[in-house]
Amino acid sequence: MELREHVALAPYTTLGVGGEARWIATVTSEAKAVEALTFARERGLPVFVLGGGSNLLVSDAGFDGLVVHVAIPGIVDRPLPDGRVLLQVGAGESWDGLVQHTVERDLAGMECLAGIPGTVGGTPIQNVGAYGQEVSETITMVRCIDLHTLQAAELSGAACGFAYRTSLLNTAERGRYLVTRVDFALTPGGAPKLEYAELRRRFAAGATPSLREVAEVVREIRRGKGMVVDPAEPNSRSAGSFFRNPVINLDLLEHAAHSAGVPLDQVPHWPVGDELKVPAAWLLERAGFVRGYALGNAGISSRHTLALINRGGATAADVIRLRDRIVQTVLERFGILLEQEPVSVGELLYAPDQRLSELMQQRRA
Repeated sequence: MELREHVALAPYTTLGVGGEARWIATVTSEAKAVEALTFARERGLPVFVLGGGSNLLVSDAGFDGLVVHVAIPGIVDRPLPDGRVLLQVGAGESWDGLVQHTVERDLAGMECLAGIPGTVGGTPIQNVGAYGQEVSETITMVRCIDLHTLQAAELSGAACGFAYRTSLLNTAERGRYLVTRVDFALTPGGAPKLEYAELRRRFAAGATPSLREVAEVVREIRRGKGMVVDPAEPNSRSAGSFFRNPVINLDLLEHAAHSAGVPLDQVPHWPVGDELKVPAAWLLERAGFVRGYALGNAGISSRHTLALINRGGATAADVIRLRDRIVQTVLERFGILLEQEPVSVGELLYAPDQRLSELMQQRRA
């Protein structure tokens, strides 16, 4: 176990903001992870589990505890009796590297998830998805360490309770488990998933692209939106999509249409069970938060409306100030409360103003 004290966390994140960790331990095996957790327990330290840092907003005050940086490697392929291939993947493996591994072996199931930053261990936590595909479609098991007992636990895909951008791991049992390995079942020679309209448009009618070709096109689309991490691309200094697409009822959809001054059928939406999902980007743009919008050192990507970016020298407080301005404006105009997608780490020193707090309480009531 590599243990260091007073380590800046900003370089561990794609957004590039945040203070120091009191301690950070980089672990490359399940046994070393238990060793790190035991160190924290013996000293009464709070624990935060860090993977690729692509979905984090770290406080300027940092984290006064132990950050366990999971860097467990390994990809093992095993045939399954039903003809599929089981991939047992260490939580520290690069997610995009894993996707490339699968498409090169003609294994279908995650080709639309190419170009997403971060590591494998973070993907089941928020049920990572993009372009019509989610990791829940292929995950068969998530191996973890239970932070309550420091014992290994194995959660089946069904036990993970996957839903839109959520799972048991970030809802009912948030903070309980440290993911060490994820198992995926993929289909050899399977056809790529081409359900997403933007992706289908990239191929000629009747075309039968390979998995590798689909993955490359997805990366190209993401790169065009500044959503592939690239030191030469300022727009990629973000935590990805900052707001979840809200799921609302018909009354709120009608209110949003009326507030935007458009007919109901001009508000993009799609059914989710008995409710409706609306693109958060549509709400932001009609509330005046367009691409390139800036508020001090924080801003909105010039390529993607939902990406809040560090324009250079931003602090967590800068990002939170922009976040809260967006949330308050959208809530006041449309009656829809946007939810932050990145995980907040540490004590965030900038609190919503009184008006936003009141609006949020009214909406949640």
